[in-house]
Amino acid sequence: MRRQPSRGMYVLPSLFTAGNMAAGYYAITQSIQGSVADQSYFDRAALALGIAVLFDGLDGIIARMTNTTSDFGRELDSLADVITFGVAPSLLAYIWGFRMLPSMAHPEARQQIVHIGVFVCFIFLICGASRLARFNISINPQPRNPGRPGKKYFVGMPIPAGAGVISSVVHFQRGSPIDNPWVSVVWLCLLLFTSFLMVSNWRFWSAKEITVGARHPYRLFAVIAVVGASIALYHQYMLIIIAMAYLVSGVVARLAYSWGRARRHSSGVLQ
Repeated sequence: MRRQPSRGMYVLPSLFTAGNMAAGYYAITQSIQGSVADQSYFDRAALALGIAVLFDGLDGIIARMTNTTSDFGRELDSLADVITFGVAPSLLAYIWGFRMLPSMAHPEARQQIVHIGVFVCFIFLICGASRLARFNISINPQPRNPGRPGKKYFVGMPIPAGAGVISSVVHFQRGSPIDNPWVSVVWLCLLLFTSFLMVSNWRFWSAKEITVGARHPYRLFAVIAVVGASIALYHQYMLIIIAMAYLVSGVVARLAYSWGRARRHSSGVLQ
Protein backbone atom coordinates (compact mmCIF):
# COMPACT_ATOMS: atom_id res chain seq x y z
CA MET A 1 0.00 0.00 0.00
CA ARG A 2 1.37 3.37 -1.04
CA ARG A 3 1.96 5.72 1.86
CA GLN A 4 -0.04 8.95 1.81
CA PRO A 5 2.22 12.03 1.94
CA SER A 6 1.91 14.33 4.95
CA ARG A 7 -0.06 17.56 4.71
CA GLY A 8 3.12 19.61 4.93
CA MET A 9 4.40 18.04 1.71
CA TYR A 10 1.51 19.54 -0.24
CA VAL A 11 2.90 23.00 0.51
CA LEU A 12 6.19 22.27 -1.27
CA PRO A 13 4.94 22.49 -4.90
CA SER A 14 2.94 25.60 -4.01
CA LEU A 15 6.12 27.30 -2.79
CA PHE A 16 7.58 26.97 -6.28
CA THR A 17 4.30 28.24 -7.73
CA ALA A 18 4.60 31.26 -5.41
CA GLY A 19 8.15 31.75 -6.69
CA ASN A 20 6.80 31.63 -10.23
CA MET A 21 4.27 34.35 -9.37
CA ALA A 22 6.88 36.47 -7.55
CA ALA A 23 9.11 36.38 -10.65
CA GLY A 24 6.19 37.48 -12.81
CA TYR A 25 5.36 40.35 -10.45
CA TYR A 26 9.01 41.40 -10.44
CA ALA A 27 9.04 41.34 -14.25
CA ILE A 28 6.01 43.67 -14.31
CA THR A 29 7.64 46.16 -11.94
CA GLN A 30 10.84 46.15 -14.02
CA SER A 31 9.00 46.56 -17.32
CA ILE A 32 7.13 49.68 -16.24
CA GLN A 33 10.37 51.27 -15.01
CA GLY A 34 12.27 50.61 -18.23
CA SER A 35 13.21 53.40 -20.61
CA VAL A 36 15.57 54.16 -23.46
CA ALA A 37 17.92 55.82 -20.96
CA ASP A 38 18.03 52.74 -18.71
CA GLN A 39 17.49 49.55 -20.69
CA SER A 40 18.62 47.22 -17.92
CA TYR A 41 15.09 47.16 -16.48
CA PHE A 42 13.83 45.39 -19.60
CA ASP A 43 16.67 42.88 -19.46
CA ARG A 44 15.95 42.11 -15.80
CA ALA A 45 12.27 41.64 -16.62
CA ALA A 46 13.19 39.17 -19.37
CA LEU A 47 15.52 37.22 -17.06
CA ALA A 48 12.83 37.11 -14.37
CA LEU A 49 10.47 35.45 -16.85
CA GLY A 50 13.16 32.90 -17.66
CA ILE A 51 13.51 32.08 -13.97
CA ALA A 52 9.72 31.80 -13.73
CA VAL A 53 9.74 29.16 -16.49
CA LEU A 54 12.17 27.14 -14.36
CA PHE A 55 9.95 27.47 -11.27
CA ASP A 56 6.90 26.47 -13.32
CA GLY A 57 8.59 23.28 -14.43
CA LEU A 58 9.86 22.43 -10.96
CA ASP A 59 6.49 22.71 -9.21
CA GLY A 60 4.97 20.08 -11.50
CA ILE A 61 7.97 17.77 -11.26
CA ILE A 62 8.04 17.98 -7.46
CA ALA A 63 4.27 17.44 -7.20
CA ARG A 64 4.53 14.26 -9.28
CA MET A 65 7.64 12.98 -7.49
CA THR A 66 6.10 13.48 -4.03
CA ASN A 67 2.60 12.42 -5.09
CA THR A 68 1.20 15.74 -3.85
CA THR A 69 -0.82 16.83 -6.88
CA SER A 70 -4.10 18.44 -5.88
CA ASP A 71 -6.96 20.47 -7.34
CA PHE A 72 -5.84 23.46 -5.28
CA GLY A 73 -2.31 23.20 -6.66
CA ARG A 74 -3.53 22.99 -10.25
CA GLU A 75 -5.80 26.03 -9.86
CA LEU A 76 -3.08 28.05 -8.13
CA ASP A 77 -0.63 27.12 -10.87
CA SER A 78 -3.05 28.26 -13.58
CA LEU A 79 -3.71 31.60 -11.86
CA ALA A 80 0.02 32.14 -11.42
CA ASP A 81 0.63 31.33 -15.10
CA VAL A 82 -1.91 33.93 -16.24
CA ILE A 83 0.00 36.60 -14.31
CA THR A 84 3.55 35.45 -14.98
CA PHE A 85 3.28 34.16 -18.54
CA GLY A 86 0.31 36.23 -19.71
CA VAL A 87 0.21 39.69 -18.14
CA ALA A 88 3.96 40.14 -17.53
CA PRO A 89 5.25 39.19 -21.02
CA SER A 90 2.45 41.04 -22.83
CA LEU A 91 3.30 44.20 -20.89
CA LEU A 92 7.01 43.74 -21.58
CA ALA A 93 6.32 43.10 -25.28
CA TYR A 94 4.27 46.30 -25.54
CA ILE A 95 6.58 48.68 -23.69
CA TRP A 96 9.80 47.23 -25.16
CA GLY A 97 8.56 46.71 -28.70
CA PHE A 98 6.14 49.58 -29.33
CA ARG A 99 5.97 52.16 -26.56
CA MET A 100 9.69 53.03 -26.78
CA LEU A 101 9.60 53.85 -30.50
CA PRO A 102 11.25 57.26 -31.10
CA SER A 103 9.51 60.19 -32.78
CA MET A 104 9.07 59.74 -36.53
CA ALA A 105 8.59 62.03 -39.52
CA HIS A 106 4.92 61.08 -39.45
CA PRO A 107 3.77 61.05 -35.79
CA GLU A 108 0.40 59.58 -36.73
CA ALA A 109 2.16 56.51 -38.19
CA ARG A 110 4.00 55.94 -34.91
CA GLN A 111 0.76 56.36 -32.99
CA GLN A 112 -0.91 53.81 -35.25
CA ILE A 113 1.86 51.26 -34.65
CA VAL A 114 1.60 51.79 -30.89
CA HIS A 115 -2.20 51.32 -30.96
CA ILE A 116 -1.90 48.13 -33.01
CA GLY A 117 0.80 46.97 -30.60
CA VAL A 118 -1.56 47.36 -27.64
CA PHE A 119 -4.16 45.23 -29.42
CA VAL A 120 -1.68 42.52 -30.45
CA CYS A 121 -0.23 42.27 -26.93
CA PHE A 122 -3.76 41.84 -25.61
CA ILE A 123 -4.29 39.09 -28.19
CA PHE A 124 -1.23 37.34 -26.76
CA LEU A 125 -2.69 37.61 -23.26
CA ILE A 126 -6.15 36.32 -24.17
CA CYS A 127 -4.70 33.47 -26.26
CA GLY A 128 -2.46 32.45 -23.38
CA ALA A 129 -5.39 32.50 -20.94
CA SER A 130 -7.50 30.49 -23.40
CA ARG A 131 -4.67 27.95 -23.74
CA LEU A 132 -4.65 27.49 -19.96
CA ALA A 133 -8.43 27.18 -19.78
CA ARG A 134 -8.45 24.55 -22.54
CA PHE A 135 -5.67 22.63 -20.81
CA ASN A 136 -7.59 22.62 -17.51
CA ILE A 137 -10.82 21.23 -18.96
CA SER A 138 -9.31 18.81 -21.49
CA ILE A 139 -9.28 15.16 -20.49
CA ASN A 140 -7.56 13.68 -23.54
CA PRO A 141 -6.99 16.39 -26.15
CA GLN A 142 -5.91 15.19 -29.59
CA PRO A 143 -3.54 17.28 -31.71
CA ARG A 144 -4.20 17.78 -35.42
CA ASN A 145 -0.89 16.07 -36.20
CA PRO A 146 -1.28 13.30 -33.60
CA GLY A 147 1.36 10.72 -34.40
CA ARG A 148 1.02 8.37 -31.44
CA PRO A 149 -1.42 9.82 -28.87
CA GLY A 150 -0.24 10.10 -25.28
CA LYS A 151 1.34 12.43 -22.76
CA LYS A 152 4.41 12.91 -24.91
CA TYR A 153 2.92 15.99 -26.57
CA PHE A 154 1.02 19.14 -25.68
CA VAL A 155 -1.86 20.31 -27.84
CA GLY A 156 -0.83 23.86 -28.72
CA MET A 157 2.25 25.71 -27.51
CA PRO A 158 2.28 26.00 -23.68
CA ILE A 159 1.98 29.55 -22.37
CA PRO A 160 5.39 29.43 -20.58
CA ALA A 161 6.99 28.71 -23.97
CA GLY A 162 5.13 31.69 -25.46
CA ALA A 163 6.46 33.92 -22.70
CA GLY A 164 9.90 32.39 -23.29
CA VAL A 165 9.85 33.57 -26.90
CA ILE A 166 9.25 37.16 -25.79
CA SER A 167 11.77 37.16 -22.94
CA SER A 168 14.50 35.46 -24.98
CA VAL A 169 14.28 38.07 -27.74
CA VAL A 170 14.39 40.94 -25.23
CA HIS A 171 17.34 39.38 -23.41
CA PHE A 172 19.15 38.72 -26.70
CA GLN A 173 18.99 42.47 -27.31
CA ARG A 174 20.16 43.07 -23.72
CA GLY A 175 16.99 45.04 -23.09
CA SER A 176 17.66 47.58 -25.83
CA PRO A 177 14.14 48.54 -27.01
CA ILE A 178 13.09 48.54 -30.66
CA ASP A 179 13.78 51.90 -32.32
CA ASN A 180 12.83 51.05 -35.91
CA PRO A 181 9.16 50.95 -37.01
CA TRP A 182 9.83 48.14 -39.50
CA VAL A 183 11.38 46.01 -36.78
CA SER A 184 8.25 46.71 -34.69
CA VAL A 185 6.16 45.28 -37.52
CA VAL A 186 8.29 42.10 -37.47
CA TRP A 187 7.86 41.97 -33.68
CA LEU A 188 4.12 42.34 -34.13
CA CYS A 189 4.05 39.40 -36.56
CA LEU A 190 6.07 37.23 -34.16
CA LEU A 191 3.63 38.01 -31.34
CA LEU A 192 0.64 37.16 -33.52
CA PHE A 193 2.19 33.89 -34.68
CA THR A 194 3.11 32.89 -31.13
CA SER A 195 -0.44 33.71 -30.01
CA PHE A 196 -1.84 31.52 -32.79
CA LEU A 197 0.42 28.60 -31.83
CA MET A 198 -0.85 28.71 -28.24
CA VAL A 199 -4.50 28.25 -29.27
CA SER A 200 -3.78 25.92 -32.18
CA ASN A 201 -4.23 22.14 -32.16
CA TRP A 202 -0.63 21.60 -33.26
CA ARG A 203 1.68 19.21 -31.46
CA PHE A 204 4.48 20.36 -29.12
CA TRP A 205 6.82 18.14 -27.15
CA SER A 206 5.94 17.91 -23.45
CA ALA A 207 9.15 16.21 -22.14
CA LYS A 208 6.99 14.30 -19.64
CA GLU A 209 8.50 10.99 -20.70
CA ILE A 210 11.86 12.10 -19.25
CA THR A 211 12.08 10.76 -15.70
CA VAL A 212 14.79 10.38 -13.09
CA GLY A 213 14.02 6.68 -12.94
CA ALA A 214 15.11 6.11 -16.52
CA ARG A 215 17.20 3.09 -17.47
CA HIS A 216 20.37 5.18 -17.83
CA PRO A 217 19.85 8.18 -15.52
CA TYR A 218 23.49 9.26 -15.73
CA ARG A 219 22.97 10.14 -19.40
CA LEU A 220 20.05 12.36 -18.46
CA PHE A 221 22.08 14.09 -15.76
CA ALA A 222 24.97 14.56 -18.21
CA VAL A 223 22.68 16.20 -20.77
CA ILE A 224 21.11 18.44 -18.13
CA ALA A 225 24.55 19.44 -16.87
CA VAL A 226 25.79 20.29 -20.37
CA VAL A 227 22.67 22.30 -21.22
CA GLY A 228 22.71 24.06 -17.85
CA ALA A 229 26.37 24.99 -18.19
CA SER A 230 25.79 26.26 -21.74
CA ILE A 231 22.92 28.44 -20.58
CA ALA A 232 24.96 29.78 -17.67
CA LEU A 233 27.90 30.67 -19.92
CA TYR A 234 26.09 31.76 -23.08
CA HIS A 235 22.61 32.62 -21.84
CA GLN A 236 22.15 35.49 -24.28
CA TYR A 237 22.36 33.07 -27.21
CA MET A 238 21.24 29.78 -25.70
CA LEU A 239 17.90 31.06 -24.43
CA ILE A 240 16.81 32.46 -27.78
CA ILE A 241 18.02 29.30 -29.57
CA ILE A 242 16.01 27.07 -27.22
CA ALA A 243 12.89 29.27 -27.42
CA MET A 244 12.93 29.56 -31.21
CA ALA A 245 13.81 25.89 -31.70
CA TYR A 246 10.78 24.89 -29.61
CA LEU A 247 8.54 27.26 -31.59
CA VAL A 248 9.84 25.90 -34.90
CA SER A 249 9.48 22.29 -33.72
CA GLY A 250 5.70 22.62 -33.63
CA VAL A 251 5.64 24.15 -37.10
CA VAL A 252 7.91 21.42 -38.50
CA ALA A 253 5.78 18.68 -36.90
CA ARG A 254 2.66 20.19 -38.44
CA LEU A 255 4.24 20.50 -41.90
CA ALA A 256 5.62 16.96 -41.72
CA TYR A 257 2.20 15.58 -40.79
CA SER A 258 0.47 17.52 -43.58
CA TRP A 259 3.08 16.37 -46.08
CA GLY A 260 2.77 12.74 -44.98
CA ARG A 261 -1.03 12.88 -45.16
CA ALA A 262 -0.87 14.38 -48.67
CA ARG A 263 1.48 11.58 -49.76
CA ARG A 264 -0.81 8.90 -48.32
CA HIS A 265 -3.79 10.50 -50.02
CA SER A 266 -2.03 10.71 -53.39
CA SER A 267 -0.84 7.09 -53.06
CA GLY A 268 -4.41 5.97 -52.36
CA VAL A 269 -5.71 7.84 -55.40
CA LEU A 270 -3.02 6.32 -57.66
CA GLN A 271 -3.86 2.83 -56.45
